[in-house]
This record gives sequence, C-alpha cells and structure tokens, in this order.
Amino acid sequence: MKKAVGLLANVLLSVAGWIQWLPPLLIRVFLGYLFFESGLPKIERVADFTKVFVGWGIPYPHLSLLLVGYTETVGGLLLIVGLVTRIACIPLIIDMAVATATVQIKEANGFADFVALDDPLYMLTFFWLMVSGPGLVSLDFFIKRWIGVHFGLLNSRLGEVQLP
Repeated sequence: MKKAVGLLANVLLSVAGWIQWLPPLLIRVFLGYLFFESGLPKIERVADFTKVFVGWGIPYPHLSLLLVGYTETVGGLLLIVGLVTRIACIPLIIDMAVATATVQIKEANGFADFVALDDPLYMLTFFWLMVSGPGLVSLDFFIKRWIGVHFGLLNSRLGEVQLP
C-alpha cells in the first residue's frame, strides 16, 4: 500500500512539474483580458466615465480616468502577451490600491467584507505575478532566452535576485 501511495504521489508531482507553466499563463491571460476590456470603454467614452468618477468623489476625475483607462488597457495587453510583466504589474497594483481605498472600502464593514472585494484580490494577484514572473509561456521568457543565447548568458539567471 505504501508503494502504491508513493508511486501515485510521484506521478502527481511529475504531472504538476510538467504543467507548472500553465497557472501563470492562465492568470495573465484572464486578468489581462479582464483589465483590457475594463479599460477600453474608459478611453472610448471619457465624458461618460468622468461623470462616474465625479460621483465617486475621485479627485481630478478627468485625469484620473485617463490614467486608469490607459493603465488597464495597456497593462492588460502587456499581461496577455507576457511582455514586461513585472513592470506592468506595478501601475496595476497602484490602480487597484486606489480603487480599493477610494471606492470599494466604503462597502466593507469589516474584514470579512474586505476579503470579499474583487480589487484586493486583483492587487494580490498582480503582486504574485510581479514577484514570480510571467512564466515560461511569455514574451518575457522568450526575450530572456534570446538574450541568453545571443550574448552567451545561457547559464546565468537573468532578472533573478541572488540571495546570499
């Protein structure tokens, strides 16, 4: 019985290793598309969304709307293809932090309500992508690989922090 459990565990771990590229890809494409689709209407219908931002009490509503619209549209596209993913996550984290602090926090009456909000979850997911990177199926990975091949840096760990 122990051998069967051990064999099953090894098979499951092997399968998990083979598909480790899948979760970052799915998260990037899903959130990238969601934010692209959220940001594009803000750019296309500035006057309508400026009124919404005014209603929410957001300071400098026109400027804020343009920042949010372009951050979500461009950031979403960058996430989908996995290009400069770690950098693209920074303005998206800020976007979600501001949205949480100015709009969504008003709906939360305690920690249970707060953790049920979408924006903090998006913020944490962007943080995870920023720290862990876009994964193997991304333009970032292919560019890193190309640089390594063409400049003799194959064995180096480009873009990774080396801990003592």
